[in-house]
Formats: sequence, C-alpha cells, structure tokens
Amino acid sequence: QVQLVQSGGGSVQAGGSLRLSCAASGFNFMSRCVIWFRQAPGKEREEVASFYRSFSTPKYADSVKGRFTISRDDAIKDNLEMNNLKPEDTAIYYCAASRAGGDCSELQHWGQGTQVAVSS
Repeated sequence: QVQLVQSGGGSVQAGGSLRLSCAASGFNFMSRCVIWFRQAPGKEREEVASFYRSFSTPKYADSVKGRFTISRDDAIKDNLEMNNLKPEDTAIYYCAASRAGGDCSELQHWGQGTQVAVSS
C-alpha cells in the first residue's frame, strides 16, 4: 500500500524536545521533495521545513530555524527533530512527499498527521 505513516509527537513542556518520523510505504524518498507542515487550531497551514534529496541544504521556516532539524535515516524514513519547543509550536504536524522527480509544489502523498502539544 502506497502511503506515508507518521509517528512520534505528543505532549511536552516548553523547552523540551520531540521527534517526528515519516515513513514511506510502497515507495521511497529518492528524487522526491519531503515537506513538513503544521496547522494550529484556527490558523492556516504553515510550511515548517522541506528537504529535497538532490539538494544538500534543507529549508526551514523562520519560526523554527535553529530549533528544528530534518534528518533522513534512509531512503524511506525522514525525521523532524524539534528542540527548544515553544507553546506556539502546538499544532498537528503533517509530512508530505512529491511525486518522483517532482519539485516541492507537486505533493502526491500525505501522512495522517500527528499532534504536538507544548505547555508553558
């Protein structure tokens, strides 16, 4: 079955850390862009970070730069390491992958979402 399966997340106090994972099933991340989004209640979806395998430098939103890091375990699993979490990071986080050879605007697969809650 072709899908993205997310894991990780949960609740943490401000200043804490969490790790989200995004695993591909039925395909791999080779030549695909992988993007992490988040959506907080009442707010628009925000792109948090993106990583395209052919390019060495991931991109991060200013709101998470220096605190969040994308890592790639292998061709089928990406992680989002979140450090120094703030209450404003509270949201549902989604990963998405483009079609093979596509750029980051051509998203084809979406994860189911995972909740991150940061208390002050």
